Amino acid sequence: MDSIPGSQEELLRMRKNGEVGKKGEDHRNALSRKEATEELIGCMVHSEEEAYKLYCDYGHRIGFSVRKGKQSYFIGTRDIRTKDYYCSKEGLKYDEPVTEANFNRPDTRTNCKAMVRFRVDEKGRWTVIRFVPLHNHQLAKPGERHLLRSAKSFAVGKSGVIDPAESAESHAGNGSSDRTVGDISEPPGYTTRDCYNHDNVQNITLIGAGDSQSLVSYFKRRTNEEGMFYWDVQVDQEGRMTNFFFRDGKSRSDYDCFGDAVIFDTTYRTNKYSLICAPFVGVNHHWHNVVFGFAFLLDDSTASYVWLFKSFLESMGGRSPKSIFTDQDEAIMQAAEQVFPNTQHCFSYWHILKNAQSHLGTVNTSQAFQNMFMKCMQGCDTEMELQESWDAMLDEYKLQDNDWLNGLYKFHNRWCSVFNKDTFDGGINSSQWGEVSNNILTGVADESTSITRFALLLEKVVKTLRRNESEEDFRCSQTAPVRAIKHSTVLKQAAESYTHRMYKLFEAEFLDGCGATSCHENSCGGSLLRFEITMQGRGSKMWTVLLDTSTMEISCGCGKFERMGLLCSHALKAFSLQNVDMVPEKYILKRWTKDARRSMYNLSQEDSTQQECTEAELAYRNRAMQYAYNLALKSQELEEARKILWDSLETGEKALEVFFEMRNLHAQSAKDASTREKKKKKIPKGPSTKKAKQALASSSAAPVLTAQTSEQQFQSAQDANGNATIGRSYYYQVFPTPMQPNQIFMHPNTMPVCAPQDLSAYAAVRPNSNFGGAKNI
Repeated sequence: MDSIPGSQEELLRMRKNGEVGKKGEDHRNALSRKEATEELIGCMVHSEEEAYKLYCDYGHRIGFSVRKGKQSYFIGTRDIRTKDYYCSKEGLKYDEPVTEANFNRPDTRTNCKAMVRFRVDEKGRWTVIRFVPLHNHQLAKPGERHLLRSAKSFAVGKSGVIDPAESAESHAGNGSSDRTVGDISEPPGYTTRDCYNHDNVQNITLIGAGDSQSLVSYFKRRTNEEGMFYWDVQVDQEGRMTNFFFRDGKSRSDYDCFGDAVIFDTTYRTNKYSLICAPFVGVNHHWHNVVFGFAFLLDDSTASYVWLFKSFLESMGGRSPKSIFTDQDEAIMQAAEQVFPNTQHCFSYWHILKNAQSHLGTVNTSQAFQNMFMKCMQGCDTEMELQESWDAMLDEYKLQDNDWLNGLYKFHNRWCSVFNKDTFDGGINSSQWGEVSNNILTGVADESTSITRFALLLEKVVKTLRRNESEEDFRCSQTAPVRAIKHSTVLKQAAESYTHRMYKLFEAEFLDGCGATSCHENSCGGSLLRFEITMQGRGSKMWTVLLDTSTMEISCGCGKFERMGLLCSHALKAFSLQNVDMVPEKYILKRWTKDARRSMYNLSQEDSTQQECTEAELAYRNRAMQYAYNLALKSQELEEARKILWDSLETGEKALEVFFEMRNLHAQSAKDASTREKKKKKIPKGPSTKKAKQALASSSAAPVLTAQTSEQQFQSAQDANGNATIGRSYYYQVFPTPMQPNQIFMHPNTMPVCAPQDLSAYAAVRPNSNFGGAKNI
């Protein structure tokens, strides 16, 4: 089809005959919500399939899925008379009978009333006779609509297998066959659960002999494609490239949100050149991996790590993480102390347990030994208890001469929980995190993989992680987790705030707190309460919780909130005993919520970026550029969104112009006042003193430019040229009596306003103010 159909009837005719081309469909995809609604009302199709597809297409453009609803028949026949289609969130889950199959299924129903009803006439024409457009839930964002169930369309080959390449061709009419979700490009309607991943990595000429130069060419291409891409190369004394670091713009955004805890892993090597591949990894709000950058290192010297950490810090605007977790390596420790002096450096439990497999042999296979080993790492409350448990483990398994264990204990303050109760790790060092979540590079490359090809494969790994995050974000926005206790207000609050994964962790702590076998409450004076809690199945171990009922501040000896950012079962039990039915907002960490990525660029006086950067202006500029970059990514898909962003930028620019104009006026006024003071001090004594005093007296009668403080100060008006003066202050002058015509003064941005004759009402008039000096009341 060469042109976009101009009428609805033409579009329906072409849709029925299968003639709707790429341009026509893309035109409909670009419709606004109002236009799409007007298109649907009174629409006519010619079959049940077309009716269903019509509402599905509308739902895809607006952002919701469709379910087939009730239907009625002509009397005495099985011919459909009316047919309803609902939003997929129609009704409530609790209206359905509870079965084992659907109990753990996420709740997608919100009792939404949006629907459409078709009526079929004798000629088989389906006409929309009822349409309810309003929804009571959050609609899918443009970048998430390809995940809607009813919006997915697949091209099925002869063998019945999904062919993503064929289906991608059917979506290529808008000039781009990929739909962008954040930084991810993927064919519309597909996820990793639906079909195999189609490799759309652009071909790059890989130079075997000059692989380093090929990698730099790749970095340059990425920089041209994406302005926020960052890369750095270190060269040796002979000018040869040795170490590389790179990250894209989305990684910087991820670091701003989740860069409080970082894992630095140096255990993986590229097979062709045996370079160290060292990713910087964190934990996002779904408790999944998020990548902040990659490095290729020629060696593991302290100098290489210092260079790398400095490059990483520079790429992140000078903001250090709160904590960093690495392998047991003295070179890394020295580099971290030099570059991250204010960051808590700890050994990763995952690295320790992995090293134990190679250094302890068959002893490590014993479950009893592993229990004793884990107690030393996580189960001790005092340094004395750690010493006793460690000695008992060495005696039990005759490991006093094991060099690796002795070296590990030498740095016990970097891995034992006794010394790191206040170190935030985001759950990285918890047993629930698991080995699978750490080793993200398993099976990425083989022996023949070049360094540039390896970088391309790492890019695919990052895209997969981001695609998974987008799917989880969509699931959290469209479904609600099943609550173990339906009417618990605490669990309801948690389900509305946390992501699904974090809610389940919170719910487990909440239910665990319900199992406390004993709890003793004591008053410590004033509003401070002390709880001594013994948990079921934990022996006689007692946990101490302190609660200030006046400020609702709570702390527990286990330190889970400080380490993980989630309240522990002991603290939740104390809240329950005090009938606290809502968790204080300060104990719902934003990084674990569905809104973790919103409003993350607000700079305050306590912002760590400003404190750690050499120049606060540099910190501000980096954060502002990153904020603008993410807004541009978010708005690039729709013309309406782009217009909103441009209008906001223009409004901000005008506000800045007014601000600096006012600032200059105040500065000039202060300068003039200072000049007058200096002249006053230089008045000579003698016969000319009387004349000088007369000059000062006459100058005191000069008018003063004063800001109007009436209700109309910031209302719409026009200046002498007919220009709008929205948001600007009006200035008028106070004149002595009588007023001369030549004393009228008009500010270039306002209309001239003369003051009343009674000067007593304007106490701000200064006797020594010069003509035209600005002053606000």
